[in-house]
Amino acid sequence: MAATATVGALLWGWLWNERFWFPANVTWADLEREGPDGEGSYPRPVHLLVAFPLAVGFYVLRWLFESFIAKPCALRLGIQDSGPCRAQPSAILEKVYLSISKYPDARRLEGLSKQLDWDVRKIQRWFRHRRNQDKPRTLTKFCESMWRFIVYLSIFSYGFVFLWSSPWFWDTKQCWYNFPFQFTDVRRKDFLIMFIHHLTAVVLITTSYITNMVRVGVLILCLHDVSDSFLEVAKMANYAKYQRLCDATFILFTVMFIATRLGIFPIWILNTTLFESWEIIGPYPSWWFFNGFLLVLQLLHVVWSYFIICVAYKALARGKVLKDERSDVESSSEGEDGTSNSRKGILSTSSNGANRINGHIMNDQQTEEE
Repeated sequence: MAATATVGALLWGWLWNERFWFPANVTWADLEREGPDGEGSYPRPVHLLVAFPLAVGFYVLRWLFESFIAKPCALRLGIQDSGPCRAQPSAILEKVYLSISKYPDARRLEGLSKQLDWDVRKIQRWFRHRRNQDKPRTLTKFCESMWRFIVYLSIFSYGFVFLWSSPWFWDTKQCWYNFPFQFTDVRRKDFLIMFIHHLTAVVLITTSYITNMVRVGVLILCLHDVSDSFLEVAKMANYAKYQRLCDATFILFTVMFIATRLGIFPIWILNTTLFESWEIIGPYPSWWFFNGFLLVLQLLHVVWSYFIICVAYKALARGKVLKDERSDVESSSEGEDGTSNSRKGILSTSSNGANRINGHIMNDQQTEEE
Protein backbone atom coordinates (compact mmCIF):
# COMPACT_ATOMS: atom_id res chain seq x y z
CA MET A 1 0.00 0.00 0.00
CA ALA A 2 2.84 2.39 0.90
CA ALA A 3 4.64 1.58 -2.36
CA THR A 4 1.46 2.26 -4.34
CA ALA A 5 1.01 5.60 -2.58
CA THR A 6 4.62 6.51 -3.32
CA VAL A 7 4.27 5.67 -7.01
CA GLY A 8 1.02 7.62 -7.13
CA ALA A 9 2.68 10.63 -5.53
CA LEU A 10 5.55 10.48 -8.03
CA LEU A 11 3.17 10.30 -10.98
CA TRP A 12 1.09 13.16 -9.58
CA GLY A 13 4.21 15.22 -9.07
CA TRP A 14 5.32 14.52 -12.63
CA LEU A 15 1.89 15.41 -14.00
CA TRP A 16 2.09 18.90 -12.51
CA ASN A 17 5.83 19.43 -12.88
CA GLU A 18 6.20 22.99 -14.18
CA ARG A 19 9.69 22.41 -15.52
CA PHE A 20 8.39 19.58 -17.70
CA TRP A 21 5.41 21.33 -19.24
CA PHE A 22 6.56 24.93 -19.58
CA PRO A 23 9.54 26.90 -20.81
CA ALA A 24 11.82 28.42 -18.18
CA ASN A 25 10.38 31.01 -15.76
CA VAL A 26 6.74 29.97 -16.38
CA THR A 27 4.66 28.42 -13.59
CA TRP A 28 1.12 27.17 -13.07
CA ALA A 29 0.51 30.18 -10.88
CA ASP A 30 1.13 32.43 -13.89
CA LEU A 31 -1.89 30.86 -15.60
CA GLU A 32 -4.10 31.35 -12.54
CA ARG A 33 -4.18 35.12 -12.87
CA GLU A 34 -6.29 37.18 -15.26
CA GLY A 35 -4.89 38.52 -18.48
CA PRO A 36 -3.71 42.08 -19.05
CA ASP A 37 -6.32 44.70 -18.11
CA GLY A 38 -8.45 41.94 -16.59
CA GLU A 39 -9.41 40.58 -20.01
CA GLY A 40 -10.46 36.93 -19.85
CA SER A 41 -8.45 34.12 -18.31
CA TYR A 42 -6.03 31.44 -19.34
CA PRO A 43 -7.13 27.81 -19.74
CA ARG A 44 -7.16 25.82 -16.50
CA PRO A 45 -7.34 22.04 -16.00
CA VAL A 46 -10.69 22.37 -14.21
CA HIS A 47 -12.21 23.66 -17.44
CA LEU A 48 -11.93 20.14 -18.88
CA LEU A 49 -14.70 18.98 -16.54
CA VAL A 50 -17.20 20.74 -18.80
CA ALA A 51 -16.59 17.92 -21.30
CA PHE A 52 -18.80 15.56 -19.27
CA PRO A 53 -22.07 17.56 -19.41
CA LEU A 54 -21.25 18.47 -23.02
CA ALA A 55 -20.96 14.77 -23.85
CA VAL A 56 -24.43 14.15 -22.42
CA GLY A 57 -25.79 17.11 -24.34
CA PHE A 58 -24.26 15.86 -27.59
CA TYR A 59 -25.76 12.42 -27.03
CA VAL A 60 -29.23 13.92 -26.63
CA LEU A 61 -28.72 16.21 -29.63
CA ARG A 62 -27.59 13.27 -31.75
CA TRP A 63 -30.66 11.24 -30.80
CA LEU A 64 -32.96 14.12 -31.70
CA PHE A 65 -31.16 14.74 -34.99
CA GLU A 66 -31.17 11.09 -36.07
CA SER A 67 -34.81 10.57 -35.03
CA PHE A 68 -36.41 13.69 -36.49
CA ILE A 69 -34.09 14.76 -39.32
CA ALA A 70 -31.81 11.98 -40.53
CA LYS A 71 -34.36 9.16 -40.43
CA PRO A 72 -37.05 11.04 -42.42
CA CYS A 73 -34.37 11.98 -44.98
CA ALA A 74 -33.32 8.33 -45.28
CA LEU A 75 -36.90 7.13 -45.75
CA ARG A 76 -37.49 9.81 -48.39
CA LEU A 77 -34.43 8.54 -50.25
CA GLY A 78 -35.92 5.04 -50.28
CA ILE A 79 -33.74 3.45 -47.58
CA GLN A 80 -35.87 0.78 -45.94
CA ASP A 81 -36.37 0.56 -42.18
CA SER A 82 -36.14 -3.21 -42.10
CA GLY A 83 -33.57 -5.62 -40.76
CA PRO A 84 -32.41 -9.11 -41.83
CA CYS A 85 -34.41 -12.27 -41.28
CA ARG A 86 -34.44 -13.17 -37.58
CA ALA A 87 -33.16 -16.55 -36.42
CA GLN A 88 -35.58 -19.15 -35.11
CA PRO A 89 -35.70 -19.03 -31.28
CA SER A 90 -33.40 -21.65 -29.72
CA ALA A 91 -32.09 -21.37 -26.16
CA ILE A 92 -29.28 -23.87 -26.77
CA LEU A 93 -27.96 -22.21 -29.92
CA GLU A 94 -28.34 -18.77 -28.37
CA LYS A 95 -26.20 -19.86 -25.44
CA VAL A 96 -23.51 -21.23 -27.77
CA TYR A 97 -23.63 -18.04 -29.84
CA LEU A 98 -23.26 -15.70 -26.87
CA SER A 99 -20.83 -17.62 -24.69
CA ILE A 100 -18.80 -19.95 -26.94
CA SER A 101 -18.56 -19.03 -30.61
CA LYS A 102 -20.40 -17.14 -33.30
CA TYR A 103 -18.63 -19.31 -35.89
CA PRO A 104 -18.80 -22.90 -34.54
CA ASP A 105 -16.42 -25.39 -36.07
CA ALA A 106 -17.44 -28.64 -37.79
CA ARG A 107 -17.08 -30.69 -34.61
CA ARG A 108 -19.36 -28.43 -32.59
CA LEU A 109 -21.87 -28.29 -35.44
CA GLU A 110 -22.07 -32.08 -35.47
CA GLY A 111 -22.62 -32.12 -31.71
CA LEU A 112 -25.38 -29.52 -31.91
CA SER A 113 -26.97 -31.41 -34.79
CA LYS A 114 -27.26 -34.56 -32.65
CA GLN A 115 -28.39 -32.62 -29.59
CA LEU A 116 -31.16 -30.72 -31.40
CA ASP A 117 -31.90 -33.31 -34.06
CA TRP A 118 -31.37 -30.59 -36.68
CA ASP A 119 -29.61 -30.84 -40.01
CA VAL A 120 -26.10 -29.33 -39.94
CA ARG A 121 -26.98 -26.89 -42.73
CA LYS A 122 -29.99 -25.72 -40.75
CA ILE A 123 -27.75 -24.97 -37.77
CA GLN A 124 -25.30 -23.12 -40.05
CA ARG A 125 -28.19 -21.11 -41.43
CA TRP A 126 -29.33 -20.29 -37.87
CA PHE A 127 -25.88 -18.93 -36.96
CA ARG A 128 -25.75 -16.93 -40.17
CA HIS A 129 -29.14 -15.35 -39.48
CA ARG A 130 -28.17 -14.70 -35.86
CA ARG A 131 -24.94 -12.96 -36.92
CA ASN A 132 -26.90 -10.84 -39.35
CA GLN A 133 -29.22 -9.74 -36.55
CA ASP A 134 -26.27 -8.13 -34.77
CA LYS A 135 -25.32 -6.02 -37.77
CA PRO A 136 -26.74 -2.49 -37.84
CA ARG A 137 -29.32 -1.75 -40.53
CA THR A 138 -28.58 0.45 -43.52
CA LEU A 139 -31.01 3.02 -42.14
CA THR A 140 -29.07 3.17 -38.86
CA LYS A 141 -25.77 3.62 -40.67
CA PHE A 142 -27.16 6.33 -42.92
CA CYS A 143 -28.38 8.31 -39.90
CA GLU A 144 -25.00 7.87 -38.23
CA SER A 145 -23.15 9.11 -41.32
CA MET A 146 -25.48 12.08 -41.72
CA TRP A 147 -24.86 13.07 -38.09
CA ARG A 148 -21.09 12.77 -38.54
CA PHE A 149 -21.25 14.76 -41.76
CA ILE A 150 -23.07 17.62 -40.03
CA VAL A 151 -20.68 17.53 -37.04
CA TYR A 152 -17.50 17.42 -39.16
CA LEU A 153 -18.73 20.14 -41.49
CA SER A 154 -19.86 22.37 -38.63
CA ILE A 155 -16.65 22.00 -36.65
CA PHE A 156 -14.48 22.59 -39.69
CA SER A 157 -16.53 25.61 -40.79
CA TYR A 158 -16.39 27.14 -37.32
CA GLY A 159 -12.67 26.48 -37.04
CA PHE A 160 -11.93 27.87 -40.49
CA VAL A 161 -13.92 31.07 -39.91
CA PHE A 162 -12.19 31.54 -36.55
CA LEU A 163 -8.72 30.87 -37.96
CA TRP A 164 -9.18 33.07 -41.02
CA SER A 165 -8.99 36.17 -38.84
CA SER A 166 -6.19 34.80 -36.63
CA PRO A 167 -2.62 35.94 -37.33
CA TRP A 168 -1.13 32.51 -36.57
CA PHE A 169 -3.17 31.00 -39.43
CA TRP A 170 -1.10 33.07 -41.88
CA ASP A 171 2.13 33.09 -39.90
CA THR A 172 2.64 29.97 -37.80
CA LYS A 173 5.48 31.60 -35.87
CA GLN A 174 2.71 33.49 -34.06
CA CYS A 175 1.85 30.19 -32.33
CA TRP A 176 4.98 30.54 -30.21
CA TYR A 177 5.32 34.25 -29.45
CA ASN A 178 4.58 34.87 -25.76
CA PHE A 179 3.73 31.19 -25.16
CA PRO A 180 1.93 30.14 -22.95
CA PHE A 181 0.35 33.54 -22.26
CA GLN A 182 -2.05 33.41 -25.18
CA PHE A 183 -5.74 34.03 -24.71
CA THR A 184 -8.52 31.89 -25.98
CA ASP A 185 -12.27 31.69 -25.68
CA VAL A 186 -13.28 29.34 -22.91
CA ARG A 187 -15.59 27.43 -24.84
CA ARG A 188 -11.51 -4.50 -35.67
CA LYS A 189 -7.27 -6.28 -36.15
CA ASP A 190 -6.70 -2.62 -36.19
CA PHE A 191 -7.55 -2.20 -32.50
CA LEU A 192 -3.95 -1.31 -31.65
CA ILE A 193 -3.78 1.38 -34.36
CA MET A 194 -7.04 2.97 -33.26
CA PHE A 195 -6.06 2.70 -29.59
CA ILE A 196 -2.84 4.55 -30.36
CA HIS A 197 -4.75 7.11 -32.41
CA HIS A 198 -7.32 7.83 -29.70
CA LEU A 199 -4.70 7.86 -26.97
CA THR A 200 -2.58 10.29 -28.99
CA ALA A 201 -5.55 12.55 -29.75
CA VAL A 202 -6.79 12.64 -26.16
CA VAL A 203 -3.32 13.29 -24.75
CA LEU A 204 -2.57 16.05 -27.26
CA ILE A 205 -5.93 17.80 -26.87
CA THR A 206 -5.92 17.60 -23.07
CA THR A 207 -2.32 18.57 -22.41
CA SER A 208 -2.23 21.30 -25.07
CA TYR A 209 -5.30 22.89 -23.49
CA ILE A 210 -3.91 22.60 -19.96
CA THR A 211 -0.62 24.22 -21.03
CA ASN A 212 -2.41 26.82 -23.18
CA MET A 213 -0.89 25.60 -26.43
CA VAL A 214 -4.20 26.43 -28.10
CA ARG A 215 -3.13 28.18 -31.27
CA VAL A 216 -1.32 25.34 -32.94
CA GLY A 217 -3.84 22.93 -31.38
CA VAL A 218 -6.70 24.64 -33.24
CA LEU A 219 -4.70 24.51 -36.47
CA ILE A 220 -4.24 20.75 -36.07
CA LEU A 221 -7.90 20.11 -35.25
CA CYS A 222 -9.15 22.15 -38.17
CA LEU A 223 -6.78 20.43 -40.59
CA HIS A 224 -8.00 17.01 -39.48
CA ASP A 225 -11.66 17.91 -40.10
CA VAL A 226 -11.24 18.89 -43.77
CA SER A 227 -11.59 15.44 -45.36
CA ASP A 228 -14.03 13.72 -42.98
CA SER A 229 -17.15 15.38 -44.42
CA PHE A 230 -16.46 13.92 -47.86
CA LEU A 231 -16.24 10.39 -46.46
CA GLU A 232 -19.59 10.70 -44.69
CA VAL A 233 -21.23 11.99 -47.89
CA ALA A 234 -19.76 9.01 -49.77
CA LYS A 235 -21.22 6.59 -47.24
CA MET A 236 -24.65 8.25 -47.29
CA ALA A 237 -24.63 8.06 -51.09
CA ASN A 238 -23.67 4.39 -50.86
CA TYR A 239 -26.53 3.61 -48.48
CA ALA A 240 -28.97 5.49 -50.75
CA LYS A 241 -27.54 3.60 -53.78
CA TYR A 242 -26.32 6.73 -55.57
CA GLN A 243 -23.22 4.96 -56.84
CA ARG A 244 -21.76 7.74 -58.99
CA LEU A 245 -22.05 10.27 -56.18
CA CYS A 246 -20.51 7.71 -53.83
CA ASP A 247 -17.56 7.13 -56.17
CA ALA A 248 -16.96 10.82 -56.78
CA THR A 249 -17.07 11.86 -53.12
CA PHE A 250 -14.89 8.94 -52.05
CA ILE A 251 -12.25 9.95 -54.58
CA LEU A 252 -12.51 13.52 -53.27
CA PHE A 253 -12.07 12.18 -49.75
CA THR A 254 -8.98 10.25 -50.84
CA VAL A 255 -7.42 13.30 -52.47
CA MET A 256 -8.23 15.57 -49.51
CA PHE A 257 -7.01 13.05 -46.94
CA ILE A 258 -3.66 12.50 -48.62
CA ALA A 259 -3.18 16.20 -49.37
CA THR A 260 -3.88 17.29 -45.79
CA ARG A 261 -2.30 14.41 -43.85
CA LEU A 262 0.78 13.74 -46.01
CA GLY A 263 1.25 17.22 -47.44
CA ILE A 264 -0.06 20.10 -45.34
CA PHE A 265 0.38 18.45 -41.93
CA PRO A 266 4.14 17.79 -42.17
CA ILE A 267 4.93 20.95 -44.21
CA TRP A 268 2.78 23.37 -42.20
CA ILE A 269 2.20 21.85 -38.76
CA LEU A 270 5.31 19.76 -38.08
CA ASN A 271 7.47 22.53 -39.48
CA THR A 272 6.19 25.00 -36.91
CA THR A 273 6.10 22.59 -33.95
CA LEU A 274 9.57 21.20 -34.63
CA PHE A 275 11.54 24.11 -36.05
CA GLU A 276 9.77 27.44 -35.54
CA SER A 277 8.96 26.68 -31.91
CA TRP A 278 12.61 25.64 -31.32
CA GLU A 279 13.77 28.91 -32.83
CA ILE A 280 11.38 31.15 -30.86
CA ILE A 281 10.96 29.55 -27.41
CA GLY A 282 13.58 26.81 -27.50
CA PRO A 283 13.14 23.15 -26.47
CA TYR A 284 12.00 22.16 -22.99
CA PRO A 285 10.93 18.71 -21.65
CA SER A 286 7.31 18.73 -22.85
CA TRP A 287 8.45 20.05 -26.25
CA TRP A 288 9.78 16.54 -26.88
CA PHE A 289 6.57 15.09 -25.43
CA PHE A 290 4.25 17.02 -27.77
CA ASN A 291 6.34 16.55 -30.88
CA GLY A 292 6.78 12.87 -30.14
CA PHE A 293 3.01 12.40 -30.18
CA LEU A 294 2.66 14.53 -33.32
CA LEU A 295 5.20 12.31 -35.08
CA VAL A 296 3.22 9.24 -33.99
CA LEU A 297 0.15 10.90 -35.50
CA GLN A 298 2.04 11.47 -38.74
CA LEU A 299 3.04 7.80 -38.83
CA LEU A 300 -0.64 6.85 -38.47
CA HIS A 301 -1.42 9.20 -41.36
CA VAL A 302 0.97 7.23 -43.54
CA VAL A 303 -0.62 3.91 -42.54
CA TRP A 304 -4.17 5.16 -43.15
CA SER A 305 -3.20 6.71 -46.47
CA TYR A 306 -1.88 3.34 -47.60
CA PHE A 307 -5.18 1.65 -46.75
CA ILE A 308 -7.20 4.40 -48.42
CA ILE A 309 -5.12 4.18 -51.60
CA CYS A 310 -5.71 0.41 -51.64
CA VAL A 311 -9.47 0.95 -51.42
CA ALA A 312 -9.42 3.66 -54.08
CA TYR A 313 -7.39 1.43 -56.40
CA LYS A 314 -9.83 -1.46 -55.98
CA ALA A 315 -12.74 0.94 -56.51
CA LEU A 316 -11.28 2.19 -59.77
CA ALA A 317 -10.39 -1.33 -60.90
CA ARG A 318 -13.90 -2.64 -60.22
CA GLY A 319 -15.69 0.47 -61.37
CA LYS A 320 -17.25 1.36 -58.04
CA VAL A 321 -16.51 1.85 -54.37
CA LEU A 322 -17.05 -1.38 -52.47
CA LYS A 323 -19.96 -1.65 -50.10
CA ASP A 324 -19.97 -0.87 -46.41
CA GLU A 325 -19.41 -4.17 -44.65
CA ARG A 326 -22.11 -3.54 -42.09
CA SER A 327 -24.83 -3.43 -44.74
CA ASP A 328 -23.94 -6.88 -46.07
CA VAL A 329 -25.87 -9.82 -44.70
CA GLU A 330 -24.39 -13.28 -44.89
CA SER A 331 -25.88 -15.87 -47.18
CA SER A 332 -25.25 -19.60 -47.33
CA SER A 333 -22.73 -21.16 -49.71
CA GLU A 334 -22.61 -24.45 -51.53
CA GLY A 335 -19.85 -25.75 -49.29
CA GLU A 336 -20.74 -23.87 -46.12
CA ASP A 337 -19.06 -25.25 -43.02
CA GLY A 338 -19.28 -22.30 -40.67
CA THR A 339 -15.50 -22.01 -40.48
CA SER A 340 -14.12 -20.88 -43.84
CA ASN A 341 -15.11 -17.67 -45.56
CA SER A 342 -13.91 -15.73 -48.56
CA ARG A 343 -12.44 -12.38 -47.59
CA LYS A 344 -11.96 -9.06 -49.34
CA GLY A 345 -11.12 -5.53 -48.23
CA ILE A 346 -13.98 -3.04 -48.05
CA LEU A 347 -14.81 0.44 -46.93
CA SER A 348 -16.52 0.31 -43.56
CA THR A 349 -17.38 2.29 -40.45
CA SER A 350 -18.14 -0.60 -38.17
CA SER A 351 -17.06 -0.38 -34.57
CA ASN A 352 -15.89 -3.98 -34.50
CA GLY A 353 -13.60 -4.73 -37.38
CA ALA A 354 -10.15 -4.28 -38.72
CA ASN A 355 -7.91 -1.70 -40.29
CA ARG A 356 -9.67 1.54 -39.41
CA ILE A 357 -9.02 4.56 -41.57
CA ASN A 358 -9.24 7.74 -39.53
CA GLY A 359 -11.93 6.22 -37.39
CA HIS A 360 -13.40 4.29 -40.33
CA ILE A 361 -12.67 0.66 -41.04
CA MET A 362 -11.23 -1.38 -43.82
CA ASN A 363 -12.52 -4.74 -42.70
CA ASP A 364 -12.28 -8.31 -43.85
CA GLN A 365 -15.73 -9.19 -45.05
CA GLN A 366 -17.10 -12.62 -44.36
CA THR A 367 -19.31 -13.66 -47.25
CA GLU A 368 -21.15 -16.85 -48.00
CA GLU A 369 -23.07 -17.03 -51.27
CA GLU A 370 -26.41 -18.68 -51.30
